[in-house]
Amino acid sequence: MDLELTDKVAVVTGASKGIGLAVTRALVDEGAHVIAGARSTDSLEGLEGVTAVPVDLAAADGPALLVAKALEEHGRVDVLVNNVGGVRLRTEGFLGTSDDEFQWAMDMNFFAALRTTRAAIVPMLDQGAGAIINVASVNAFFQPDAGTIDYGAAKAALVNLTKTLAQEFGPRGIRVNAISPGPVGTDLWLGEHRRLRDRALHDARGGGHARLGTPGQRDRLQLRDRRRADQDDVSVDYSGIVLYR
Repeated sequence: MDLELTDKVAVVTGASKGIGLAVTRALVDEGAHVIAGARSTDSLEGLEGVTAVPVDLAAADGPALLVAKALEEHGRVDVLVNNVGGVRLRTEGFLGTSDDEFQWAMDMNFFAALRTTRAAIVPMLDQGAGAIINVASVNAFFQPDAGTIDYGAAKAALVNLTKTLAQEFGPRGIRVNAISPGPVGTDLWLGEHRRLRDRALHDARGGGHARLGTPGQRDRLQLRDRRRADQDDVSVDYSGIVLYR
C-alpha cells in the first residue's frame, strides 16, 4: 500500500508502546521519517527511520521540545499523531474523583495534544499543508463510564477540539481528524486495568461478547482512512472509528 508518505516527516506522541508504537512502525513502513516522543524510548532504539525523543509530554514545555526536534532535524512537520494518553480507574465514581485527578486526565489526554498541535500547526501553515490525527476514545461520546469519568471528559474535549481545528484550518490545507478506538489489546487494557477492560468488553455488546482489537489493526485503519479524509468533507463513522474533517 502506497500512501505517498515517502520522506514525509511525522511526529508521534506516546510512541513507545501500544497504538503509538504500531503507528510509528506503520509510518516507517510507508517511508516516513518519524520523530517519536515518549517518557521511555527503549523500545524505539534501533528502529530505522525513527528518531526517539525522551520527553515528558504532560509537562507544559514537553510538546514544543518534541516538535522542535523534528524541525531541527528535518525542517518541516507533515504529519502529527497525538496518541499520548492515560487512564486510571476511578472506583468511587464522580464523588470520589478529585480536581487533581481530573487535572491529571486533562493534562495527559487533552493538553498534551493541544500543546503539540499548537507547536506543529505553525510550520504546517507555513508549508501550506499538513495532517493531524488525534487518538480519542469511544468513552468520549458512545460509552461514558463512571469508572473513567475524567478520562471520558478529557477525550470528549479532544474530539471537540478536533472538529474546531478542522473547521478553522481545513481551508488552509491542514487536515485534522480523530479516531475513537474501543478496547485495544495494549498494556493499558491487559495490565493493571484488566477490570476496566473486562467491563468495557461486557458493556460494548450489551452484556454479550465483544472482540479486543489490536494496535496493528488501529494503525492500518487510521492510515487507510487518510485517503478518504482527503477526499470527503463529511464525518465518517466506521466500526467505532470516527474521522472528522
